Amino acid sequence: MISQKKFKNKIIDKLTANILLVFTIISASFVLLIIFFITKRGISPFLPSIYGDLSVNLIRFLTGNTWYISPNIYGVFFIVINTLYIVFIAALISVPISIITALFIAKMSPKHISNFFKTVIELLAAIPSIVFGVFGLGIITQLVKNIAELFNSQSAGGISNLSTILVLAIMIMPTITLLSITAIESVDKNLEKNSLALGATKLQTYFKVTLVSAKSGIFAGIILGIGRALGEATAVSMVAGNAGTGPNFDLFATARTLTSTMLLGLKETTGLDYDIRFSVGVILILLIIVTNVILNIAKNKIGRFS
Repeated sequence: MISQKKFKNKIIDKLTANILLVFTIISASFVLLIIFFITKRGISPFLPSIYGDLSVNLIRFLTGNTWYISPNIYGVFFIVINTLYIVFIAALISVPISIITALFIAKMSPKHISNFFKTVIELLAAIPSIVFGVFGLGIITQLVKNIAELFNSQSAGGISNLSTILVLAIMIMPTITLLSITAIESVDKNLEKNSLALGATKLQTYFKVTLVSAKSGIFAGIILGIGRALGEATAVSMVAGNAGTGPNFDLFATARTLTSTMLLGLKETTGLDYDIRFSVGVILILLIIVTNVILNIAKNKIGRFS
């Protein structure tokens, strides 16, 4: 009787595992299908067999500092630099704020206040990109315009690198904060008790024990936040300005990112100017893959010493 039950359980386990494998393969297939479609369309502008004399020079495309010169000269290098610059500064702003907020919610605030702030952050994480874009266009650009005037700098009505950075920083804060809260709450309470028993204050324990122990999970939140920042298009396009040349590190100057280049150029459905947006998409995919690999390597090294 027992052996029959064990045999039946093994069959169920094996069947369940195979069903899960099928769903996993389907999920992976969608990712591969998207990459295949974008890559196939993205390489077409460089093929003389498709565009003849209008085919784009690949080397000039990868190293160019001007987006478009008629009829077929495109450059994406400066856009990659702009994208990395904007995302890096946005992360510098959002990561410390997110971690400190998560620490306060998870460890310092009373339960009812903690639950309230968690709900607020979850709602913030669920806000659509277009809403962030409208907020950025209506509020943040005006703020940046006023800041530029204080420094006697010119600004295109506030549409600039700084506006893009601030919008992205606000957008990725909820993701980093929520995952950081989960990581901090998962820290073994005995570690904190031992630290307090040895004479450390609560603040010393939170910053030197709790955050150190949770750093691998916090880093996972940072990876997801940076991934969202790299892939954000709608809100960025509304506040960036889409500069035609670069790179430009002036905070008050207009900007151009990979995603804004793709979004603002998809007005047509055929032609070189349309297909080249897929080429930019290929660059974006490669950039995200490389960034995620680097960040995961750093995360694993950090986690090893947690």
